[in-house]
Amino acid sequence: MDPDITLYTAPTANGIKISIALEELGIPYKAKHLTLPQRSEEWYLQIHPNAQIPALVDNSGDGESSVRVFESGSILLYLADKYDPEYKISYPRGTAEWTETINWLFFQNASLGPMQSQAVYFLRKAADRIEPAIQRYERELRRVYTVVERRLASSASGFLVGDHISIADISLWGPVRGLERAGIDLAEFPHVAAWKEKLAMREGVQRGISDR
Repeated sequence: MDPDITLYTAPTANGIKISIALEELGIPYKAKHLTLPQRSEEWYLQIHPNAQIPALVDNSGDGESSVRVFESGSILLYLADKYDPEYKISYPRGTAEWTETINWLFFQNASLGPMQSQAVYFLRKAADRIEPAIQRYERELRRVYTVVERRLASSASGFLVGDHISIADISLWGPVRGLERAGIDLAEFPHVAAWKEKLAMREGVQRGISDR
């Protein structure tokens, strides 16, 4: 039976992670783009209690139950576990490569992503310009990007982990694509810039960011 997946999303750094993963896996899915007001409607709160995107509903089971998955990291792990037996975007469980993939997935979700969101907020969205906050988050964001730069500089394959794309790369690519909104030139991190362009050439990535 073909997968019956609905992705609730928007064209944001977090939203495109999941469509890219689905495209890389070659899984059919329905994409529903939600406005901010729609995310607070009761029907959607039953899917994502925190009224955010992305979220995914998988009706591919026995026809009597569905699975909801919310938060981008959780969705990527779910897709890797359920729909990646050939390890297109993951690695065999229990291997060093899989553990390292999870390391970088959590790094993006817990460190780089939140830091970049705060940097963009204080630079572009805050009602008052608070220089100490702008400087702090810009400094910390440069620090975490230096972590990624060192990692990619030591990678023989050009990927974060192992010899092929993984959910770690997919999770990180969206924020990297929007780094300049945080006031930082990606050219400061040449290995990250090269990695970004390497992934951008992939058909799965191009389909994942296209308007569906």
